[in-house]
Amino acid sequence: MKYMLLMYWDENVMSKFTPEEYQAIAPEVWFSLERDMKSAGVLVANNGLSPIANSTTLRIREGQTLTTDGPFAETHEQLGGFYLIDVPNLDEALQWAKKIPSARYGSIEIRPLWSAQA
Repeated sequence: MKYMLLMYWDENVMSKFTPEEYQAIAPEVWFSLERDMKSAGVLVANNGLSPIANSTTLRIREGQTLTTDGPFAETHEQLGGFYLIDVPNLDEALQWAKKIPSARYGSIEIRPLWSAQA
């Protein structure tokens, strides 16, 4: 079963890292998780997202398309990236989610992919 592990955090927390500081810790905390997921054969895809200031929101209301800069809603945490994994069950998805570094300062939403098959 495929699960999205959606990573949310306050972008202000992440902005406290300089690019040099991030590059210093990335191999230890982020790249090792990716390597472990690949070795276990569970990683389907992953990526981070650019800051929310770069986003555009689209809505269609009464036949009119409206676009606005920024997010749809103001929140304390923003979607910052994801892992798509293929594991047998929710328990295993939770075990992988616990290893995501941003769980320490944000939250991880574990959501199964929708299937049209009942």
